[in-house]
Amino acid sequence: MGRNVRTSGPGTWTDAVRPATATVTDRAWAHELRAALLSTALVFGLALTVDAAHSTLTPPRVLLWTGLSLPLYAVLHPPRVTAGPGWLAVRGLFRRRHVCTDLLVSARRADGLTPRLVLRDTLGARVELDPQILTANPLLWHRVETGAGRARANGLLVTGIEVLRSLGAQVDEEEAKAIFEASDLT
Repeated sequence: MGRNVRTSGPGTWTDAVRPATATVTDRAWAHELRAALLSTALVFGLALTVDAAHSTLTPPRVLLWTGLSLPLYAVLHPPRVTAGPGWLAVRGLFRRRHVCTDLLVSARRADGLTPRLVLRDTLGARVELDPQILTANPLLWHRVETGAGRARANGLLVTGIEVLRSLGAQVDEEEAKAIFEASDLT
């Protein structure tokens, strides 16, 4: 687990002692972005290599392979999930969506090809994200859980409390496994 450390000035801090107003980001996003870029570049390079080996590489074919590689990257591009006090944002390749977690009215799990967590707030905003992102990032989950707790206390969140409890149990289970593995107790 890499820790971000800010070492400039007298007020230094680490992830463990982060101010309450700090923004939290998905830890695996950069790795997934690199994987998407490398996969796309590999497919593009392989297509060009095969064309060159068969002596069929022409400018229109280079444009064709480029045109096919760009949608591949668009599909593989991972969403960037960030959270702060009272909000959660999901930034895709072309748009950014956010919800106010303090104003959540519903949370539901959409099962399909890939499971999705769908959050809606009183302002009409809606975000969809892979629940595994929250499971793998306890600090992100903590932001969502804290905001959802406020929304529930204010009587706003009435749909999806059980979905969030289930997700919270998954986060706790993953963290317990990580602790046991780190201490060689498994």
